[in-house]
Amino acid sequence: MHNLLLSLHQREPNPDVPMVEAGDSVRVHSLIVEGEKERVQVFQGVVIRVRKGLNANFTVRRIASHGIGVERTFLFSSPRVEKVEILRHSKVRRARLYFLRGRTGKAARLRERQA
Repeated sequence: MHNLLLSLHQREPNPDVPMVEAGDSVRVHSLIVEGEKERVQVFQGVVIRVRKGLNANFTVRRIASHGIGVERTFLFSSPRVEKVEILRHSKVRRARLYFLRGRTGKAARLRERQA
C-alpha cells in the first residue's frame, strides 16, 4: 500500500498537455485501443471544469449529433493523451461552467477573451 501511494505522488505530468482553463476551446488527441489496434481520436469542445491536485483532470463538453451533449474527462498526467491544442480562450466569470449543460445553440456561446 505504501509503494502505491509513493508511486501516485511521483506521477509525472504529461508534457504534451498544457495548462487549460475553464472556457478554453480545445482539441484533445487521445489514444484509443480497440483489441490489438491503436488509433488517435480527436475530441473537440469547451473545457467546463479543471480539477487540480494529485489526480488533476479537465472535462471537455461538446454537442454531438442530434443536439446531444457529450462530456469527457482527461487526466493531465495520462500517457494516453497525445496532444492538446488550445483553439481559443473565452471570457468566463466562474470556475465551473455547468450552466452550459442546459443551453443549446447561440445561448451556449462564450465570448472570446481580448488579448
